[in-house]
Amino acid sequence: MSILRQISSVTAMNVRSLPQRLGASSVVVIGMAGVVGVLVCVLAVSAGFRDTMLSTGHPDRAIVMRSGSTNETGSSVGIAAAQTIMGAPGVARTADGKPAASAEMFLSVNLLRKEDGARAGIIVRGVGPEGLAIRPELKLTEGRMFQPGLRELIAGRAAQMEFQGLDLGDEVMLRDGPWTVVGTFAAGDNANESTLMTDSDTLLSAYQRTVYNSVRVKLASPEAYGEFRDALTTDPTLSVNVMTEPEYYAQAAQNFGPLFLVITVVVGGIMAVGALFAALNTMYSAVSTRAVEIATLRAIGFGAGGVVSSVLAEALLLALIGAVIGASAAMLFFNGNTISLGGNVGSIVAEMRITPALIGAGIAWACVIGLVGGLFPAIRAARLPVATALRAV
Repeated sequence: MSILRQISSVTAMNVRSLPQRLGASSVVVIGMAGVVGVLVCVLAVSAGFRDTMLSTGHPDRAIVMRSGSTNETGSSVGIAAAQTIMGAPGVARTADGKPAASAEMFLSVNLLRKEDGARAGIIVRGVGPEGLAIRPELKLTEGRMFQPGLRELIAGRAAQMEFQGLDLGDEVMLRDGPWTVVGTFAAGDNANESTLMTDSDTLLSAYQRTVYNSVRVKLASPEAYGEFRDALTTDPTLSVNVMTEPEYYAQAAQNFGPLFLVITVVVGGIMAVGALFAALNTMYSAVSTRAVEIATLRAIGFGAGGVVSSVLAEALLLALIGAVIGASAAMLFFNGNTISLGGNVGSIVAEMRITPALIGAGIAWACVIGLVGGLFPAIRAARLPVATALRAV
């Protein structure tokens, strides 16, 4: 009998006997389902944040911060410096000839999450008169625009979904008192949707500040960035850090990387080890209970290769069943959910996106665990002395 026929015959026999070992086999399936479910969810959160951050940057926009600053929170730009930046060469002009630029203030306030009532930070961004014009992806979907000089805010759609008290007419408590939400905006599912926006000078006055956090400009073209950057970095009156928006948000996305790596390695690793030991225990048990059966097969001419392959195939099958269950549960219960996470650019609300690629990664990981879990029991089965096992009959 050929090796392929031996493998298929023994594997089919093993699969038919699975109902007799349902309890032990279920341990492997449940363990694999847990590992894959957690892994897919963590990867989905990471991918959601990364995609949200990267989609915010446009190549024809640049951000200017204080020299040495890599995020707006730790940056400060004086009023005179902001005027110089907005008048620099390479900056686009509006229809009425004004610089397409916005001196902006950036701060965070704590609000209650809808899901659990816990306090979490949300970004309040003050923008200049052209702050919305340089962001054409930002569209008002409800209510009206805030009026400069008044304590009014517009709320991003994602922020409204995540936090309490951001519906039209609600009031948000800032340092100098309540500010009214007068509008809702969408921004193409990017990071801006996680923010509240208002007039920067009104916000500056409310917090008694005399400096902005950054200046954002729309460039005449992506190619004008070099001219714009060189003009600012060679100006002796300025000490600034100039970045395109894609560079800025790519750097911000990288800041989340170590966190998700730790979560994936620690949580996923612990669960993977548990599932691996469950697979080892189950497959060793399966080999022990079928010792006579395996010895009989060896005695009538089945080779060691067929026995090893059949044990590995059984372990792989159980791992695949668990992986499919875990991935399906993750897709059913978590796909599309939103989650909020703080970082150097503030609290960002992102959507968990469980894609076929992530499911494939989870299933591949389960297969590796299943194969490793079945390897040593398979070797034991192949080395099982035929005479010893038959004497146990």
